[in-house]
Amino acid sequence: MFFSVVIPTYNRQPILEKCLRAMENQALRPDGPVEGYEIVLVDDGSTDGTVEWIQASSDEFPHVVLYEQDHEGAAIARNFGVQQAKGDTIIFIDSDLVVLDRFLQHHADALSAAYEKGNERVFTYGRVVNTCNFDHPTSEPFKVTDYSRAFFATGNVAIQKRWLLEAGLFDAQFTQYGWEDLELGVRLKNNGLSLIKCPEAVGYHWHPAFSVEELPELIDKEIQRARMGVVFYQKHPTLDVRLMIQMTWLHRLLWGTLSLGGALNERTLGPTLNWLIKRGYPQLSQELSRIFLNWYNVNAVYAAYREGGFNSAQPSSE
Repeated sequence: MFFSVVIPTYNRQPILEKCLRAMENQALRPDGPVEGYEIVLVDDGSTDGTVEWIQASSDEFPHVVLYEQDHEGAAIARNFGVQQAKGDTIIFIDSDLVVLDRFLQHHADALSAAYEKGNERVFTYGRVVNTCNFDHPTSEPFKVTDYSRAFFATGNVAIQKRWLLEAGLFDAQFTQYGWEDLELGVRLKNNGLSLIKCPEAVGYHWHPAFSVEELPELIDKEIQRARMGVVFYQKHPTLDVRLMIQMTWLHRLLWGTLSLGGALNERTLGPTLNWLIKRGYPQLSQELSRIFLNWYNVNAVYAAYREGGFNSAQPSSE
């Protein structure tokens, strides 16, 4: 198999450098099933000098093939990357993911084992570990909060290109934050694809340590995610999707109760969140903030559903 690693990016040059260096450092068995790989990097209109840096550093990244597009969002960027990819097998990772040196080999071994059993309608899903350690992201241990039940998520997945084309790629309606990969996952499942977990293929998802200053951005993301959730439900009006996007009375009751009907919010809880951060508990502070972030999300889901759709705004960052 020949891998095309598709990576959309938008204004993430510092962590993108770590991402690409890790991808260039892959150790593949000479007698293994991987014939080679390319890194299909799709810049989604970055304004931080990403393109200029890649062009100036091309000798350091021989596997990277750079493409550029206007800022149209992750779904369109990934579609473009798949369409340009030379490989028969696509690996999706995000531009803030740092992998270990046998990452590709582990995905290849898991796929090959399934193929040898006569099952090609499969894809592999690696493990994602969240970390805020920029200097040494791969030193972070796996935590309970890193566990994911997603069927198809683009943070760390390998799949034959033909299955993506058969399913129709990502829906370009998802211009804002969230759900485009899980919606494609529903179509893949309907087409008979099955998931093979590959925890050995580890990716470390870096993000800055939680701070109260980023709460407005996080609230905006929850509202975007809610709008895209309604688009998801309009395409697949099932109970499973309602549960995923939190459009049930149970979610309204849960987050309404925990947030005291919205009385606990970024203003009233802000001092407590700051107090926890200053005492070295940013993770606990972030988990506490999820109470009102989910309340914003649930309200936005029902508001978008009542409106019968959503108003398309600027694309989200990847």
